Amino acid sequence: MVKPSKGLRRNARSRLKRGLRQKFTSGKFMQEFKAGDKVIIKIEPSSQASIPHLRTKGKIGDVIGKRGKSYAVKIRLGGSTREVITKPEHLKLHA
Repeated sequence: MVKPSKGLRRNARSRLKRGLRQKFTSGKFMQEFKAGDKVIIKIEPSSQASIPHLRTKGKIGDVIGKRGKSYAVKIRLGGSTREVITKPEHLKLHA
């Protein structure tokens, strides 16, 4: 019997699926954020680089600062605050 996978992206096919008309746009990869901006974590499945954990999907947080090409985002998860470091293609500016 094969042991079932316990990986990070297990059972994530439907959660990371893109719609028929949602195509790749390079503007997502070149977004700029400033410290204090409110952002939504929206995972881009075409880019696996520094993908945040799936439990953070849809969370709203504040940008703390920039770490190389990535951004540090402070979110509230459960009863504590966490810091998520992710690339700009996985973030969307909150209106």
